[in-house]
Amino acid sequence: MKRTPFYDFHNQHNARFVEFAGYEMPLLYSSIIEEHQHVRAAGGLFDVSHMGRVKFTGRHARRFLERILTRRVSDQKPNTCRYAMVCNERGGVMDDVIVYRFDDHWLLVVNAANREKLLAHFNAHLGDLSLKIEDQTEKTAMIAAQGPKVMDLIGKFSSEVPTLKRFHFCTKNLLVLKLVISRTGYTGEDGVEVILPANMASMAIKLLLKDQSETAVIKPAGLGARDTLRIEAAMPLYGHEIGEDIDPFSAGLDFAVNLDKGEHDNGEPFIGQDALKTIAQAGPPRKLVGLAFDGKRTPRQHAEITISDKPVGQVTSGCLSPTLGHPIAMALIERDAANPGDTVQVNLGRTILDATVAPLPFYKKTPSKAAAPATSEQ
Repeated sequence: MKRTPFYDFHNQHNARFVEFAGYEMPLLYSSIIEEHQHVRAAGGLFDVSHMGRVKFTGRHARRFLERILTRRVSDQKPNTCRYAMVCNERGGVMDDVIVYRFDDHWLLVVNAANREKLLAHFNAHLGDLSLKIEDQTEKTAMIAAQGPKVMDLIGKFSSEVPTLKRFHFCTKNLLVLKLVISRTGYTGEDGVEVILPANMASMAIKLLLKDQSETAVIKPAGLGARDTLRIEAAMPLYGHEIGEDIDPFSAGLDFAVNLDKGEHDNGEPFIGQDALKTIAQAGPPRKLVGLAFDGKRTPRQHAEITISDKPVGQVTSGCLSPTLGHPIAMALIERDAANPGDTVQVNLGRTILDATVAPLPFYKKTPSKAAAPATSEQ
């Protein structure tokens, strides 16, 4: 298995490792619940170096991104990020990505499990466009600091970073470190994600986690807490809420799809646009909903959902919510099968649980003024 530049740190801090997308990654250090709760109360530091980072430069870089992404980027301003998707011809989601716009190039942050698939997809659709695609994953590292006290702590060292709006970024020089710091995250909390040179990773994490006392604001957190945090915040995960057989509309990601690409700007449609137009006109066959449970039994992915013994869908993700104190899940169900407040049954194999359809997200933190979403730049 591959190891990230922070592997020695994880090992020194008694991380319990797990294989994820070909990487040996920290699942937890103390416990998933403890790390989850510390992120909600103060702050956590996550190693997300396994995520792919792909740089695009050249005369036709922007045109190429318009071709492969569901979201329009031609009007994206420098130092901003946007959430978008890469779709196949059928309108299924090959991956969801974050698009960084620099003055002279673009950067896509992609899911670890999809990096090689996407690189092949990109090369297959270059056509006669002139651009360079550079996979920078191995050359760089990436960490995420998330939690309500993170920005106050960063404010002691930088006056610029805490003023960033959500989905904006800046480039900073810290000693010999060149950092790309974006106000983004995957936990439902405020915070930043940082891209830095791989050979500077050990220095960076020592600076960020200089305070390792029991009262430290930021403590290391593993993939286990990252998953429970993102489920509470109803953030999709590839292979669960999105996939090549799931369209963006079924997953509730309409905001990241521009179906009018190429109609007013002499451009071209994105791959999968025609299929998504057809789905949008008819209405998606499924919808993503939340489920809330009593007791402690937790539904897992693929658990069948029924209403009056009729199958209507499947669980996509589930966990015992550390914040709410009861099991929650996200599920894809038939479009007209149920609405918030309705009761459905979830088959766990040996037992069947009642669940209440709940609105998403399960957890939503009120953003600070500086972190308020800039809708046109998301």
